[in-house]
Amino acid sequence: MNIKPIKTTKDYEASLREVSRLWRAKVGSPDGDRLDVLITLVHAYEQEHYPIDPPDPIEAIEFRLEQGGLTREALVKLFGRSRTSEILGRKRQLSLSQIRKLHHLGIPAEVLIAEPRRRQRRHRKSA
Repeated sequence: MNIKPIKTTKDYEASLREVSRLWRAKVGSPDGDRLDVLITLVHAYEQEHYPIDPPDPIEAIEFRLEQGGLTREALVKLFGRSRTSEILGRKRQLSLSQIRKLHHLGIPAEVLIAEPRRRQRRHRKSA
C-alpha cells in the first residue's frame, strides 16, 4: 500500500490528488482501502493545521432560520419580541429552556451552549 504520514503541505497536496484519483474506488477493494486510509490521514492533518472553530450560537441561530426559510418571527413565537431582540442583539445569554427549544429546531446543543463572540466595535473616523 505504501502510505506514509502527512507531514508537510507538499505531502498534503499529494494526498489530496491521490484521494481525488481514488474517489470512486469500490468499498473493500485495495483502492477503496487505500482511499479510506488516505482520508483518515488527510482529516487528521486538516484538524491540526486548518482547525475550524465551532459556530457562534447567534450565528448558528441566524443560519438555521435562513436555512429553514424562517424569519425572526419564528423566534418571537418561541421567546417573545423583547427576548428575541435581546438574544439576537447579544445582550442576553440563552437560558437552558431556550437552548432546548432551539435544539428542537435542529441546532446542536453544544453549539448553543458555547460562549457567544462579542461583536467587533467599529471605529468612527474622526474628521
